[in-house]
Amino acid sequence: MKITSKGQVTIPLAVREKAGLHPHGEVEFAVLDNGDVVIRPVSPAASGIRAAFARVRGSANAAQFKSMNTDEFMAFLRG
Repeated sequence: MKITSKGQVTIPLAVREKAGLHPHGEVEFAVLDNGDVVIRPVSPAASGIRAAFARVRGSANAAQFKSMNTDEFMAFLRG
C-alpha cells in the first residue's frame, strides 16, 4: 500500500470493520517504543443536544412525557 503525497492511505474494508472505524469518524495514532504504529477510533464527545436525546432515547412513551406538549418537551430536551 502506498502513502500519497498528502500522507493518505486507504484502510482496507476488512481492517476498518474489525477495528470499528467508520466513515467520517475520528482516529488517533500512537507510536509504540518498538516503532509500531497503532490506529484507534476516537469516541466523539456527546454534544449537549446529543446527550439530551441519549437521556430520553426509547422513553417517548414514558409517563412523564405523555402530558407534555411539544414546547414543554423541547424545553426539557434543551435543559
